[in-house]
Amino acid sequence: MKILIVGAGRIGISAAESLVSEANDITVVDTDEAHIQYLQAQFDLRGVVGSATSPEVLREAGAEDTDMLIAVTSNDETNLAVSLLAARLFNIPTRIARVRNQELLGYPRILGEEGFGATAVIWPEAAVTDYLAKLIAFPEALQVLEFGEGLVNLISVRAQAGSPLVGRALGHLQTHLPNAEARIVGVFRRNRRLEVNKETIIEAGDEVIFLCDARHSRAVTAEIRRHEAPVQNIILAGNAAMAQGIVKQLGSEDLRKKGLSLNVRIVESSRLEAKRLAEKLGTDAIVIEGDWADEEILYAAGIETCDLFIALSEDDGDNVLSSLLAKRLGAKRTIALVNRKIYGDMMQGSQIDITVSPAQAALGELIKHVRRGDVTAAYSLRHGLAEALEIVAHGNRQSSKVVGRRISQITLPEGCAIGAVVRGEGEDAIVHMGRSEVVIEPEDRVIVFVPTKRLIPKIERLFAVNVGFF
Repeated sequence: MKILIVGAGRIGISAAESLVSEANDITVVDTDEAHIQYLQAQFDLRGVVGSATSPEVLREAGAEDTDMLIAVTSNDETNLAVSLLAARLFNIPTRIARVRNQELLGYPRILGEEGFGATAVIWPEAAVTDYLAKLIAFPEALQVLEFGEGLVNLISVRAQAGSPLVGRALGHLQTHLPNAEARIVGVFRRNRRLEVNKETIIEAGDEVIFLCDARHSRAVTAEIRRHEAPVQNIILAGNAAMAQGIVKQLGSEDLRKKGLSLNVRIVESSRLEAKRLAEKLGTDAIVIEGDWADEEILYAAGIETCDLFIALSEDDGDNVLSSLLAKRLGAKRTIALVNRKIYGDMMQGSQIDITVSPAQAALGELIKHVRRGDVTAAYSLRHGLAEALEIVAHGNRQSSKVVGRRISQITLPEGCAIGAVVRGEGEDAIVHMGRSEVVIEPEDRVIVFVPTKRLIPKIERLFAVNVGFF
């Protein structure tokens, strides 16, 4: 596929790195020559320096025969203008635009074909706030993702000594929880993927990834990691807009049903922003004006009784240092937004409990529009190394390599696993875990764990329907 990426910032770099590894023809446009030089030195792609709002620059970048445009600069106006040019002048079939302005969520016609011509819109900040809200609701987890309209959870946890399954083979999970619909699809030990079978022994410190019926999430997690008390006292620092979004998410009906009783404090260094936040949020959060890297300010915010401190700034170093400080001053758990993969790998599981990559969260939103086939959900795992896809199975036994076959009959690439199958819609939907005897039926939503991105094209080909079917 020929893909044109506009914007070589964090999201653009993450998208280029992910897609170039899958044998796509990638061109990146950016006004910063240094960013383009960096990308060309790191990856097998073409770079063009210039403003993508210029038709001539787009033409030089190959827009006339491009299959997909991904406009992900930090400026909404630029992304939407480029999407419009791609639609009206170059007829690029797929046009994806990054938008940050949350107000535009309520005006899809302005962004779509009738307006700026985007075939899909991604909202990175909204993706991050939603992701963080799930981690707050599930404090044992490193990652919580939803598939099948919330019927299936994919959860990543760090195995803890003394938990029932630690020191035992995976086969014991079914013995302990015979009625739980769950399957462990990945185990990583010191960043090395282990072969997963019934004899695999779980050790303390392993990262264990499992899929399960959402109703059984807590029970399965308790087999690998001891239950942790619900989060009550939260401190958010470093990004007023994102903090506001998180507070809004935490007040959602879905989280209230889970019995969360939260006391949220926001530390904001700008007096103007602090005043605006206080007026906007009212009694939903307490806003404290001050430097969030200042010990006295953190004490004033109640760091000694803080269950969870979240550093939200756009600077990786500030987030790492402030999270370490918060932990030293008494915060029970910390989450830091970190874009650089090396920071995430180094810090997660140390004094910083969880690192979250905003670029990878945005990439998860982007992936489902890029993947071939009918992909309804796609998420990056382990800082972009692995992926989980929800793919709709189409066709019949003659036109498809998966429909009409038991899971045991499907030849998956090495290390890949069908973790679950969701059949039906809404209240009538049924969840089948990826047991060998389950037969894939037309329109089933199949959830596939892919341990390395280089295997993605093979999965896409596996689910492709023969041309004659249509």
